[in-house]
Amino acid sequence: MIDTSDVFPTMGASLLHDDFLLDTKRARELYHDYAEPLPIIDYHCHVPVQEIAENRTFQNLTQIWLVGDHYKWRAMRACGVDERWITGDATDWEKFEKWARTLPKTLRNPLYHWTCLELKHPFGIADRFLDPSTAKGIWDECEAKLRLPEFSTRGIQRQMNVEVVCTTDDPVDDLKFHRMVKADTSTHMKLYPTFRPDNAFAIEDPAEYRRYLDRLSGATGRSIGSFDDLVEGLRRRHEYFHEAGCRLSDHGLDSIYVEEYTGSEVNAVFRDMLSGKPVSQAEALKFKSALLHELAVMNAGKGWVQQFHIGAFRNVNSRMHRLIGPATGFDAIGDFEIARPLGEFLDRLDRDDRLAKTILYNNNPRDNEVVASIAGSFQRETPGKIQYGAAWWFLDHLDGITRQLEVLSALGLLSQFVGMVTDSRSLPSYSRHEYFRRILCNMLGSDMTRGRLPDDLSLVGSMVGDICYFNAKRYFEFPDFDGSD
Repeated sequence: MIDTSDVFPTMGASLLHDDFLLDTKRARELYHDYAEPLPIIDYHCHVPVQEIAENRTFQNLTQIWLVGDHYKWRAMRACGVDERWITGDATDWEKFEKWARTLPKTLRNPLYHWTCLELKHPFGIADRFLDPSTAKGIWDECEAKLRLPEFSTRGIQRQMNVEVVCTTDDPVDDLKFHRMVKADTSTHMKLYPTFRPDNAFAIEDPAEYRRYLDRLSGATGRSIGSFDDLVEGLRRRHEYFHEAGCRLSDHGLDSIYVEEYTGSEVNAVFRDMLSGKPVSQAEALKFKSALLHELAVMNAGKGWVQQFHIGAFRNVNSRMHRLIGPATGFDAIGDFEIARPLGEFLDRLDRDDRLAKTILYNNNPRDNEVVASIAGSFQRETPGKIQYGAAWWFLDHLDGITRQLEVLSALGLLSQFVGMVTDSRSLPSYSRHEYFRRILCNMLGSDMTRGRLPDDLSLVGSMVGDICYFNAKRYFEFPDFDGSD
């Protein structure tokens, strides 16, 4: 029987309480003693690197909190807010006021939890919820704080105890802002680029793709007239990124590309694209399959970690995509084939001893067990070499995070997990690490209380520390990074 005296009295407890989501004494001890003090290694985010390099300051909450946040935009649209107050020409205050009216209607959506956590850290607002009656006071209080040095980009990162940030960068990027941060001796954290070559795959639009090739050619100083030239150009940029400290690549894919191809077929597709001929879906898949394999081989050769974000159904609403562009909140969960192509892709690399450390993220909860079980089929030598990655995008809520942890525990080893990421453009979203850590500690603390795990704080707490920080520190092998002990 469970000792109910150990259960946190949730009735009447505020979401803003220090023990939010921590239902047992053991959960609270795990979180406050083992998870909460640890720094953050945010190995996948979309924070603009220029804002970090220039240590940007923000005038108000809309600029730091609403711009680019398509999670909030989707909620506002669901409440009938006109696009003018979301991505249009309304004032910053008007947009924030509409968000404040929306938030009370997001109960049981993760946005409500995230908003409470983000107002508490870094803004220190834990005595009231955001709603129309509190909006102006919160707006004014945060506007005043945003003028302070500790609320600049790097100031917030310092407040949130962020030790490593890995941005998301196109191969043609000159990485000048990364160099600026590296040269700044006052910087408290390490900043590393991530090699994200998604644009090199977008061959379906020949005109746009040729413009991209011009940029790649300019970055490498060599012309690109064949598929082999493309691979060599990307290899040079891969080396350039490596010299700048990069140790991760990333791909956003609907599914893994594993079509059969020959070198002559791929070069013929490339020549047709250069001449302006349309590329068929079958031709594009052969091209992408060849390119994905070549890049994976590069990653293994450099000892990088490769990440694959699989299963997003992007730009579902074509009308809104035409009006305001991609990454604006009109994407969905896809039901693409996952198991066969992913297994074949990893197996081909493994057969040739060219399988790099790999993190696999799925966007469809249907694929949780599939991805976790495939990851477990390719473990070798390196602890946790193939990772079943953190709950991503449509899954990074309480239930999605819990399910990811449960599946990993059942089909793999939770103890080897490298932990959470923000996957966000918003600085206050570092609170998602706190959210994850609370959920993790609550799960383990509940198991300890129920007798499902040893009631040994040192044993379980050590695993918590590994998942929240130390596994990532060991796994990524960032250059010039000692980190916390």
